[in-house]
Amino acid sequence: MFAVPPRQCPHSWAWKGVETTFSRAVKLIDEGALNNQSLQVLSERLGVSDRYLRKLFSQYLGMSPKQYALYQQLLFAKQLLHTSTLSITDIGFAVGFQSTRRFNDAFRKQLKMSPSDIRRKRMAGERTQIILNYQGELNWSHLMSFYELRAIEGLESVEEGCYSRSVVIQGKQAWFKASPKAKGQILLELEVEDISILKALISTVRRMLDLDANVDVIEQHLESVASGIVKSSGIRIPGVWSAWEAGVRAILGQQVSVKAAIGQLNLLVKELSGGEIRTFPTPQQIAQADLSFLRMPQSRKDTLARFAQFNIENPEATPDEWLSIKGIGPWTVNYALLRGLSLPNHYLDSDLVVKKWQQQYPNLNKASASPWGSYATFHLWNHA
Repeated sequence: MFAVPPRQCPHSWAWKGVETTFSRAVKLIDEGALNNQSLQVLSERLGVSDRYLRKLFSQYLGMSPKQYALYQQLLFAKQLLHTSTLSITDIGFAVGFQSTRRFNDAFRKQLKMSPSDIRRKRMAGERTQIILNYQGELNWSHLMSFYELRAIEGLESVEEGCYSRSVVIQGKQAWFKASPKAKGQILLELEVEDISILKALISTVRRMLDLDANVDVIEQHLESVASGIVKSSGIRIPGVWSAWEAGVRAILGQQVSVKAAIGQLNLLVKELSGGEIRTFPTPQQIAQADLSFLRMPQSRKDTLARFAQFNIENPEATPDEWLSIKGIGPWTVNYALLRGLSLPNHYLDSDLVVKKWQQQYPNLNKASASPWGSYATFHLWNHA
């Protein structure tokens, strides 16, 4: 009943450019928007009627939003049954069911088997462990070097080839640690305050590590345009936890070195986070703070304050809309699209390092690098 042909997969490249409202709805449902709220609430959030939203899902997927949400819940549950140390009860709650009985009933009805039928042997260990699969090459050392240089003290760390950090999802605290396990596999260890945020956590970690990229196709394209650009294979986009965090990082990094920017970022987080476990400051915390402790021009402090207030007033705004904020230009927006949303086609041709190394590849530009401009950017940065 829930088999979705590849041509109908909402995450495939064939879907780029479809109805924006539908794409946003799919993203929100994938994050669990219909687990604890009604279709009407989701429709209001999207600014459309629930009737129109049902029409979009019928047009693009041939099923209702509720059916699609159930499909996602059970697909995620099946993944967890195979790859995690979570109990069947915890998995049911993690994917959005309010009782184990309802979870078991839905699983049997839709998949014609019980959760226990496909339960694999649990892995040993006190923390919850989940295997994240990926295809192609993954240059883990490049990812770790990139994160280590930009790590926020007390919030994230790179130690012994592993990346870990604390995060807040929907007001709930979580911690995760990612490390390579075997070819095509990342071991994710995690602790969550509330099991219901598990899917959002895993989804964001996959985006941060760019585990869904087809690097073989990407690198073949870039090499056909600029032979020799792929100095090291398997380079992926090292994402930031959120577009908000990427925006703050970009503002603090305007016209200064990476080292200087991280120094200011550490100062900001230390001053505003408080507590033994540090978390990244919220827009509310920055908007209400006296930012005089930051060692940078007052104009940049003012930009940071305006950026925080804008995000309070426009929580659903995309980075493209930040251009209306005084002090924020295309570079800051593109950086957030590149690392905060991990979009694949943002070639930073105005970046000084990119400009320098691009001279070696006369055929390389925004048009020729498309649709993999972001990867071209990181490969050129890697040359430096």
